[in-house]
Amino acid sequence: MDNISISAASGMRARMQSLDLLANNLANSETGGFKADREFYSIYTSAEAGLDPQEGAQNLATLPVIEKQWTDLAAGDLRPTWNPLDLAVSGDGMFAVQTARGVRYTRNGNFRLSPTGTLTAADGNAVQSRAGTPITLDGSQSIEILPDGTVRQGGNPITRIRVASFDPASISKEGANYFVAAPNATALSAGGTVVQGKLEQSNVGAAESAVRLVSITRQFEMLQKVAGIGNDLNKQAIEQVARVVS
Repeated sequence: MDNISISAASGMRARMQSLDLLANNLANSETGGFKADREFYSIYTSAEAGLDPQEGAQNLATLPVIEKQWTDLAAGDLRPTWNPLDLAVSGDGMFAVQTARGVRYTRNGNFRLSPTGTLTAADGNAVQSRAGTPITLDGSQSIEILPDGTVRQGGNPITRIRVASFDPASISKEGANYFVAAPNATALSAGGTVVQGKLEQSNVGAAESAVRLVSITRQFEMLQKVAGIGNDLNKQAIEQVARVVS
């Protein structure tokens, strides 16, 4: 395969990966606390490039690739719901939730009370207190949550919600809107405050994503045309070589 076709194919593959990320972002544009995935482009240089100082420029093969994807941890807007169990973190920090796989972290504070009075995430996993234990409340009494995460009922402090923070490089997405910390990650002091009666929205900009969708689609179409040109050139070369001159 010639260099034109190889470069075009590599570019189309990178754009398809971008479309996958963008589609997932758009699908979660209404998911509370969702953080968008972004891609980091790079250029792959073939191992043969530069081995021969005289022919290095001719042998040089560079291909556009997505080197890695990263998560945009920028905060989303806070939307008022006036539900006392809806919480958001204004600033740095994530709520800690006990799951079957261990402690996970989320910015989605759409909480509720289980039949036994345990404060849980939407999927039923228990929200952790600062002591690392489940939070049990009396559903018949009003619930007040202070900016530092302290939970009060009847004017008395009951417990304090755990809000943890990590170096962005030490956490990664796990699915279901959860983040998992690396085994050796150390929790930092969260600088954010807990806001009651509000939910953080996704940080995916629908308008921006729509523009990127059009841009990536057009780039893919142009690369398809380039690949077609490469195939035509190869076809012409074969026909010229195979022609018998009488």
